[in-house]
Amino acid sequence: MSEDHDADTLVIEIAVGDEAMRQRLEGLLSNVAGIRLASPGEAADVAIIATPPSAAGQIFTAREIDVLMLLAEGASNKEIAARLGISPHTVKFHVGRLIDKLDATGRTDVVAHAARIGVIHL
Repeated sequence: MSEDHDADTLVIEIAVGDEAMRQRLEGLLSNVAGIRLASPGEAADVAIIATPPSAAGQIFTAREIDVLMLLAEGASNKEIAARLGISPHTVKFHVGRLIDKLDATGRTDVVAHAARIGVIHL
């Protein structure tokens, strides 16, 4: 452990592509007791990483986002179909596309992956 990194200090790396957001985060965190921002190349205890919203949003259609939001609420295919005014078969198609796009293993995994990349917020 380095001199600057003791047990009471949390070292945070900020890996955010948006320069204005990165600077804002650095400004907010740089004056917090017990937190130190990592130097370039330094190992950190925690990293704040952001996927640019435009990149995450472009891989999904508007309807897939609608389905995803309802999946996150725990709705069944039948409930999603009724709420969106589409057939359960169409919902099943959208869920399948979400599973493929997110390389997920099922409905719950789709929601977890989408939350992890910032497409939805739980």
